[in-house]
Amino acid sequence: MKRIEVKLALPVVAPLLDVIKMLGDSLRSNLAAPIALQDLDPDFKAAWVDELLLAQNGEITTLLGLFDDEFFSEGIVAFDEGNAEPIVRACAAVRLHLRERYLKPLGDETLESGDIDLVTLDEPLRKAFMCYLFLATIQELIIQHLDESILGS
Repeated sequence: MKRIEVKLALPVVAPLLDVIKMLGDSLRSNLAAPIALQDLDPDFKAAWVDELLLAQNGEITTLLGLFDDEFFSEGIVAFDEGNAEPIVRACAAVRLHLRERYLKPLGDETLESGDIDLVTLDEPLRKAFMCYLFLATIQELIIQHLDESILGS
């Protein structure tokens, strides 16, 4: 089994975890990418949304589970075939929510390039942007270093 272990700086990551937890709580009853299918039977749509929410919440729990006792004592998180796919999806959900809730003023091009002077941002926007970049980095690490078969390709 392929496994990636990454050592992270606790003082840098800890404040970002607060942002992720807050957004995870916000996503408990809201899909990161809401579905807008008006033609569906309301009962079917409700069941579908409930199933998607259940999956999304489980994935966010898996992401937050990376930051356990080992992380707080050693600064290490590990990705493997058991958690890679849910973590990539959880990162995407949180990043979408960050984009919609906090980062819209920056625009998509700035978000994807990361080309911004952090000093010019106020504290909440700076934390949100740094969290966005942190989650993107996690996604890139998993995609670049784990087998394609792990991600269901």
